[in-house]
Amino acid sequence: MRDLTFAYPLFFYLFLLWAAVIAWYIRHHRRQYTAIQMSSLKGVEPVRTLRERLRHLPFALRMLTLALIICILARPQSSNNWTSETTEGIDIMLAVDISSSMLAQDFKPDRLEAAKEVAVSFISGRETDRMGLVVFSGESFTQCPLTTDRTVLINLLRDIHSGMIEDGTAVGSGLATAVNRIKDSDAKSKVIILLTDGVNNRGSVAPMTAAEITRTFGIRVYTIGVGSEGMAPYPVQTPYGVQMQRLKTEIDEQLLTDIAAQTGGKYFRATDNEKLRAIYEEIDQMERSVIHTEEHHKKQEEFFRFALLACCCLILEILLRYTFLKTLP
Repeated sequence: MRDLTFAYPLFFYLFLLWAAVIAWYIRHHRRQYTAIQMSSLKGVEPVRTLRERLRHLPFALRMLTLALIICILARPQSSNNWTSETTEGIDIMLAVDISSSMLAQDFKPDRLEAAKEVAVSFISGRETDRMGLVVFSGESFTQCPLTTDRTVLINLLRDIHSGMIEDGTAVGSGLATAVNRIKDSDAKSKVIILLTDGVNNRGSVAPMTAAEITRTFGIRVYTIGVGSEGMAPYPVQTPYGVQMQRLKTEIDEQLLTDIAAQTGGKYFRATDNEKLRAIYEEIDQMERSVIHTEEHHKKQEEFFRFALLACCCLILEILLRYTFLKTLP
């Protein structure tokens, strides 16, 4: 609901001066046009032309203009009240591997872009959930904290790319960062979706240590191993430019299975775009919990409509005073 408020209401005290000017005008007008005493009005027909009837209109327009200027000085603003609603949803953190191996092209156009495309569809379809994003390779960081603003999250997801941080695969660090972002949530259901295509080889946190911490906070982890079976085409920089070479796909499926089992989640293996999409659709069927959300829109300046009306009144007053009512005394 939109309300009109004024940032500087003390300016409304100027209406005391405004009222005094009106009182002075009325008194001055009565003195200027004194009554003539006559014994009888019989035979006297009062004649009032249109100009006579409109003689006070310029003054009224001038006072209306001043009133609008006072309102402008008080700085009118519109705002929405706080709106609270209870919706069905869960809190979900996406932890996405952005190591160089995610550039392998056994997915179209490559593993990372395919993961981003499917994740965007997943985010768009969960309108009542709070979601966030963590990325990791040799280290990890939060790309987007938990939010209900899907547009912001999707834009930040689309911005991620391999090479943003030091290369490597720090599964434990990625999981630990995601846990740190979601552990204080008061949602009944908290989930981390961890996607990687490699073997843990970096980071200061052991993956199973991070999994134990995750279980302590009641967070389920759904792990996804991305990569086709056997060999996969991978772009390699050579003295002759970028060339495609076939490299072996190495995914620590046992580790990902153990992390999921430790936290009450499930491990999935995606070998192509369609399988990855099907995995996200299966995760989308998870139970939902009740969360409480609040929204508030920023205040918006509303002086323009007052200024426009004040200009119209002033222009009309000038036109009347110096054209149609010019000859009035």
